[in-house]
Amino acid sequence: MAVGGDFWKGLTMKRAALAYVEAGYLVKDRPDFHIGDTVDVGVRIMEGDKERIQVFTGLVIGRRGGGVSETFTVRRIVAGEGVERTFPLHAPSVSFIRVTRSGKVRRAKLTFLRKRVGKATRLAELRRELGDQALPETPPAAGTDGTAEAGA
Repeated sequence: MAVGGDFWKGLTMKRAALAYVEAGYLVKDRPDFHIGDTVDVGVRIMEGDKERIQVFTGLVIGRRGGGVSETFTVRRIVAGEGVERTFPLHAPSVSFIRVTRSGKVRRAKLTFLRKRVGKATRLAELRRELGDQALPETPPAAGTDGTAEAGA
């Protein structure tokens, strides 16, 4: 069968419709975090009738997917054993993600850290601009707004 114009017809409309439906499920208040960052992930846990938030702190070693199906993997050491957990980025069970430290990395996946123990698992810290989360600038002191006072 020859690939003609009819084969591709409608694919862009289908993508647009999927993007429209997925947009309703995307969580807007997720921070911008990268591979190598140390994050605190608050996960909603149901115990009987009560709901509590359990914090999982660790290093982001990978991200994959896009849109609603995007996931990220967090690794931490518990009692000398490495524990990895994969979270859906836009799941309602993830109540918050807080970036505590940024690491300097040159890889998209940090799976090589699985073979390392102790101080060998440390990453160099990277100072990133906070962007929207930056503190507001302090207002200038009185009389330093650039206007000259006459007759002083």
